[in-house]
Amino acid sequence: MNTKMNKAVIDNKIPYIKGLAEKLADEVVYLPGAEITAKDVKDADILIVRTRTRCNAELLEGSRVRFIATATIGYDHLDVDYLEKAGIRWANCPGCNATSVGQYVRNSLLLWAMEKKVSLSDLCVGIVGVGNVGRAVHAALQPLGCRILLNDPPRAAAEGAAGFSTLAELQTQCDVITIHTPLTLSGPHPTFHLFNDAVLHHLSRRPLLINCGRGEVVDNEALEAALDEGRIAQAIIDTWENEPDIRLSLLEKVYLGTPHIAGYSADGKANATRMSLEAVRDYLLQHDDLGKERMETLKSMTFKIDLPKAHLPSSARSPELALYNPQDDSERLKKQPQLFEKLRGDYPLRREQT
Repeated sequence: MNTKMNKAVIDNKIPYIKGLAEKLADEVVYLPGAEITAKDVKDADILIVRTRTRCNAELLEGSRVRFIATATIGYDHLDVDYLEKAGIRWANCPGCNATSVGQYVRNSLLLWAMEKKVSLSDLCVGIVGVGNVGRAVHAALQPLGCRILLNDPPRAAAEGAAGFSTLAELQTQCDVITIHTPLTLSGPHPTFHLFNDAVLHHLSRRPLLINCGRGEVVDNEALEAALDEGRIAQAIIDTWENEPDIRLSLLEKVYLGTPHIAGYSADGKANATRMSLEAVRDYLLQHDDLGKERMETLKSMTFKIDLPKAHLPSSARSPELALYNPQDDSERLKKQPQLFEKLRGDYPLRREQT
């Protein structure tokens, strides 16, 4: 009878998890996500990872792994076809950092509008991808008074076109386009290089382009050409092709360039950690032969994470930017782009609220 897992291997950059994961496993091993090998997971039952761990046959074949939790919204680093064939269950954390990304986009726009001396209420913003994150971005931008167009072909197909705009409409009407789609390579609405040279050539209003979705949704070479040729006004890029070996010439040209941290508020990280641990707990309840006492313990188990409060200077001109200014992250990356992974892994405390 299983009363606990034997072993869990966990990405050592997942915050707030130490001391909590040990409630679920006899043995917990913390390793750098990009360096987890087949040898490391051979005798593991559970993995808790981030995007830097490719969970595929090369890593998992012949291992004891039976459940993977990824402390992220996206899961394109999981070979889900292989996992299904191998009988390995998995879970991601949809919406865990949606509010954090909303904060990033709103504050980036506030910063840009202040510098350019434009009123956001005069602008049209297009949101590409209106899932959990896109909805949070919508909620964050609505108080600014800008006109907002929503583009989400899968939702439009399922729910009807009312309330949604086509990409062509965004190309002609938007002053800002912000991208929040998953990365999909096939199906009726693939997003790989959705913003390619052809799309970037037909942007009527020279918009500000923001990418906080997946790096490969935007062809970075085509984006740099669009910047050089003035087809877009500026770019704010948090997710890049070929991370962490990003296109340095593009980094130099963007208005803000950050190391994939839009969703990295302490609040968002805590949500992801809690959701991952809850997914492991729920898996055990459903798939382990537990004694009554152990089952009741697991059912009542919570994973409370206490975050320190944020304090704003009383003289802050913009409370939002005083709480979080994305320019700080951009300056750090532009100064030392070779530290992309370190800046991401050792990200400082950032709160969504005071």
